Formats: sequence, C-alpha cells, structure tokens
Amino acid sequence: MELTTIAKPYANAIFALAQQNDSYKSWKAILAAGATIANDALMCEFIAAPSADKGKKADVVAAVFKSALGRDLDKQELAFIALLLENERIAALPSILALFDAKVRLSSKTKVFKVISAYALGAKEEEKITNDLADIYKTSVSINTEVDENLLAGVVIKEGDKVVDLSIKARTSELGSRLSIN
Repeated sequence: MELTTIAKPYANAIFALAQQNDSYKSWKAILAAGATIANDALMCEFIAAPSADKGKKADVVAAVFKSALGRDLDKQELAFIALLLENERIAALPSILALFDAKVRLSSKTKVFKVISAYALGAKEEEKITNDLADIYKTSVSINTEVDENLLAGVVIKEGDKVVDLSIKARTSELGSRLSIN
C-alpha cells in the first residue's frame, strides 16, 4: 500500500486535533521530528527488530522525540506515537507531515512562508522561526524549508512576493555595494 494512502487518515486526525486547540505549530514540530526518525536507518532497524520489546521501542522513540523537541510529549502525542508503533506506521511519518502541511496551507488562518537556509534546519530551529513569524503576523504559520549552500549562513524568508533576506551573502553584497559607492 502506498504511504500517502496510509498517511491520509493520520494526517486528517492530527489536523482535526490541531484545529480544536490551535496546536498547529506543536503538531508540525512533532511530525517533523517523526519524519526525521522515520528517515534514520538505525531507528528504522530498531523499530522493525522483532526481538525488541514493544514497550522498550515506545520508550526509546519517546526519548528521541523528547530530545528532538526539547520537551516531553503530552498524552495525545504519546498516544499518537504509540498508535503508529502498534500499527507499524512510523515509515509513514514523512507522508503524514506532507499531508498535514498541505491541509494547514489550505486553512485560511495560516500564512505559509518559504525559509531558505545555508544548511538543513533542525526541528528546534524550525519551531523558533515558526513561533517568531507567528508572533510578528499574529496568525498561525507554516514554513517550508529549502537548503541553498550558496548563502554561507543565515536565512531568506519568503511569503508571496515579500522577501526578508537575513543571509550573510546579502549582507556582504550590501557592504560591497556601499564600499564601491564611496
């Protein structure tokens, strides 16, 4: 069965939960951390190992989430992860994240930003950027990340035709143009 087909009911359920208590950012962070776990070969090997106790698997996965997010998972989040483990659906987390993001983008209350960075952002960095943008715009925010190694450092944030360039490349270009004028 295709992962998107498997992921759809999970993404719909998570989106419904997020709508109830406006927890889009929190669920996005959990799904992003989960997608990272699902893409890690060692974690997948551990989760798939028939010799590993199910309780031990749940404890280890919860500890990895705690480390990635910098906080404990709440009761609903733990139940979601336990359900994925029980149904052997951890591999579907990247697809669940993609579908959840698509639903959030279609939600009228959410602004979508493209964040381009010199390196792949971690879950904590993405959450910080999302929280900062949500505070600035006073609405729910979703970000899509992209890596551009030519930036050297910093980020470029785009929303539609608006661009905020906080990269070192832009700053050195600006400094160069100011020096050439004088």
